[in-house]
Amino acid sequence: MNQKSAGNLPDMSTKTIAFIGGGNMASSLIGGLVADGYNATKIYASDSDGEKLASLAARFGIRSASDNLDAVKRADVVVLAVKPQAMEMVAKDLAKAIQQYRPLVISIAAGVREAHLQQWLGSDVALIRTMPNTPAMLQAGATVLHAGEGITQQQKSTAETILRSVGLTCWVKDEAMMDTVTALSGSGPAYFFLVMEAMEQAGAELGLPADIARLLTLQTALGAARMAMESSEGPATLRSYVTSPGGTTESALQTLEAGGIRNLFREALTDARERSEEISSMLGNV
Repeated sequence: MNQKSAGNLPDMSTKTIAFIGGGNMASSLIGGLVADGYNATKIYASDSDGEKLASLAARFGIRSASDNLDAVKRADVVVLAVKPQAMEMVAKDLAKAIQQYRPLVISIAAGVREAHLQQWLGSDVALIRTMPNTPAMLQAGATVLHAGEGITQQQKSTAETILRSVGLTCWVKDEAMMDTVTALSGSGPAYFFLVMEAMEQAGAELGLPADIARLLTLQTALGAARMAMESSEGPATLRSYVTSPGGTTESALQTLEAGGIRNLFREALTDARERSEEISSMLGNV
């Protein structure tokens, strides 16, 4: 697992990156790369929305491609950042150019399996599939990567550098794990938002002004996450540090445990993983 860090760009300094799609995740990756010192003039973007493309160029100083094919023929690395439902059409349109120019292809589309992309782009394409999550928009994301057949260590390093610009990265050896990744970190921010929503609501119902309940909830969540990230101890140990025998925290935790919170999360992630598998099958019909 690798944390976001600057100063890892020299090996990529000559590579041109083309983003196919200029939505929120592409914008986040472009912003992260530029913030890390990547040469903005080596980044191209293509999008059917001309206003979105102009906004990206003005905001980050990158270059606009006239269309997807124009972007691909300029690129050493192509980042497929279109919506999953549009991926088949976009990939098939790009297949001839991808085969001709042989860039490294990185997909950030949720649920689109490598088998789908290889069917649409060509079985011998240099392909890396990734699963970022929405905190990447704040350069606080978590991205899991899987390398297709024949990917070199240099290509893995290139992909990791791009995705690490918006947060931490880690690799899985088995692509099937990506459905569990989707359930855990892809959908995970929503679980924490639900917990925060419930705590905020409970605090207000117990008499706190709504604005104070919200502020305390958000800061407590942030503080707990930072403690967990920066500590060598696991969550169970950290929890024990703030749980005095017979105290308020122990009373609250006993209520949560009695309510089956662990089983609820296990069932929720299992359902999310199964739904991810279903969606992946429907997207490519492979």
